[in-house]
Amino acid sequence: MAQGKPGSSSPPGGPPKPGSQLDSMLGSLQSDLNKLGVATVAKGVCGACKKPIAGQVVTAMGRTWHPEHFVCTHCQEEIGSRNFFERDGQPYCEKDYHTLFSPRCYYCNGPILDKVVTALDRTWHPEHFFCAQCGAFFGPEGFHEKDGKAYCRKDYFDMFAPKCGGCARAILENYISALNTLWHPECFVCRECFTPFVNGSFFEHDGQPYCEVHYHERRGSLCSGCQKPITGRCITAMAKKFHPEHFVCAFCLKQLNKGTFKEQNDKPYCQNCFLKLFC
Repeated sequence: MAQGKPGSSSPPGGPPKPGSQLDSMLGSLQSDLNKLGVATVAKGVCGACKKPIAGQVVTAMGRTWHPEHFVCTHCQEEIGSRNFFERDGQPYCEKDYHTLFSPRCYYCNGPILDKVVTALDRTWHPEHFFCAQCGAFFGPEGFHEKDGKAYCRKDYFDMFAPKCGGCARAILENYISALNTLWHPECFVCRECFTPFVNGSFFEHDGQPYCEVHYHERRGSLCSGCQKPITGRCITAMAKKFHPEHFVCAFCLKQLNKGTFKEQNDKPYCQNCFLKLFC
């Protein structure tokens, strides 16, 4: 009757599994050594296959392993002398551990292996946490958040802070509210002469603030004689406006009536002075 060699038999239905074949070979080796009088002492029980370890041994995570059985739980590659990580009592190679369990950078979606920035309820590589507008890294002043994005102070206020009605730049601190808009205090001045308003009193024309003189100038209501605003009675002559007391003969300075003057070189004259000077 033919006898099979130890470790060479195969179960019906297919070739032996590599692990089973190796275990059989180790068992045969130990048996042969015992027959030769060489005592073999187990170095522990393998944490994976639960069988005695007679040769090389790996000690890790408080257990002993056959080197070929100390493998990454995810990729099943032998760990050997490489670095590994433990999670829930299972070993993982460095690559798979970071891929499976390390925090992910919100910007690049890659695993974060070293320093991490936690902001906006997310995690980031330090080099990937920067202003969403200009790309600059944040200094000691930190960042400002809008719609889930981080911005440096300058860009945040340039983009989202209310704008001054005078200079159109962002308003960061004190402001004046007037004419349905906001103003830097130093920008709320007459739009013509840039003079600040006394006691906050100003005149509005086309949505802009003016001092009294330039308000009337814009409206065409300055007296052509004294260059001061006309707020009461007014005489219109020669396409100009005058206080009644300032509509006078250019030569004798006698007060004129609208219908009783003569015009010469864009100046008004009484009847007598006109005849003396030009006739």
